[in-house]
Amino acid sequence: MTIFPRNRRRSAAASAAVALVALATLATTAAPASASASIPTAAAVAATPSALALPRPTGPYATGRDALLLTDHARPDPWAPDAGPRRLSVTLHYPARPGTGGDPAPYLAVDEARLMLAQRGLDDPAWPGLVSAARTHARTAAAPAPGRFPLVVLSPGFGTPRATLTGLAEELASRGYVVASADHPYETTGMELPDGRVLPCAACDAVDAQPDEAGRRKVLAAVSTGRAADVSFLLDRLTGPRPAWRHARTIDPHRIGMAGHSIGGNAAASTMAADRRVDAGVNMDGMFFDPVSARGLGGRPFLMLGTEPGHGPGGGDTTWDEGWTRLDGFKRWLTVRDSGHFTFTDTPEIGEQLGIVDPSAPLSAARSTTITRAYVTAFFDRSLRGRPARLLDGPSPAHPEVLFRRP
Repeated sequence: MTIFPRNRRRSAAASAAVALVALATLATTAAPASASASIPTAAAVAATPSALALPRPTGPYATGRDALLLTDHARPDPWAPDAGPRRLSVTLHYPARPGTGGDPAPYLAVDEARLMLAQRGLDDPAWPGLVSAARTHARTAAAPAPGRFPLVVLSPGFGTPRATLTGLAEELASRGYVVASADHPYETTGMELPDGRVLPCAACDAVDAQPDEAGRRKVLAAVSTGRAADVSFLLDRLTGPRPAWRHARTIDPHRIGMAGHSIGGNAAASTMAADRRVDAGVNMDGMFFDPVSARGLGGRPFLMLGTEPGHGPGGGDTTWDEGWTRLDGFKRWLTVRDSGHFTFTDTPEIGEQLGIVDPSAPLSAARSTTITRAYVTAFFDRSLRGRPARLLDGPSPAHPEVLFRRP
């Protein structure tokens, strides 16, 4: 993915950074970021509301938002062993009672926004504050709606914060799902802890240190299987006998799905292979660095949703061809015309509002959002709720960009 700010001249350094991002995207990797751009103060951000906004969710429920920092004392962090036990920073979106809760939370922390933008070669000093304060729709401290709901875990791309899946999380919550979006420490450009410290992307450094492609793939496979361990721990803490979340009673532990973008999509398959509690999975444009298990996934459903032509049969990513043959339950292989690697995240919506274009992915932000929401929700409705999902039966006139692949 190559991105260009409209009507802006790029410096040589920014051009080089964007070129590196394009290469990293092809391998679903990311380079560690450092940025020297000044950013607005917290007071300035608070005084100047962002003009950026995510699309409003379309489901019947109001949505709430909560946050957890969980520590797995049984496992040292694989990327920074000296840092102590593995920790997960988790955002919970859930169906809420209308009219309850405070203001919607900011999109992500300013430092996290700065590092994410810098990694993409975007150094406008005003943008971190704007992106951080982008308007979301889930309200903090909202009372949960009555009932028990399926749980969906979301895992972001390598080097990318969980916030980039906020739009999908809010949509699923508005349609009656509890959604747990996890940041995997040392695997994103920057993860801010409650005390203000920002953890760097040590896993990015580990990838960069490899002498060849085989070495890089091996590290990225370890990222995927490590995330499977993260998610199993998260499920223990959300659905176990002493849950960490105050509204855990709203989760139906017998209906659990997982979706991820890029390496997070690979992690969905890795998690299903390791943990029978996950009933269904979605890979959004992620290479299977950790191959789909040769034993299959126990007949459980799986959706592969990717770019066209890069993730079509016989395309640039042959791991999808191999993975498809090993999937042994209900399965769909869909590709989207004119899409890019970040089509299935909030990036098109945020980027378009900032005046950023991607010539290689001309699909509009509105269509990117509509397609991602429609097909991911239909898949989980079918897989976790047993509802009819005609959208998954074949091509739809409402979504001509979506191709059903049957190799």
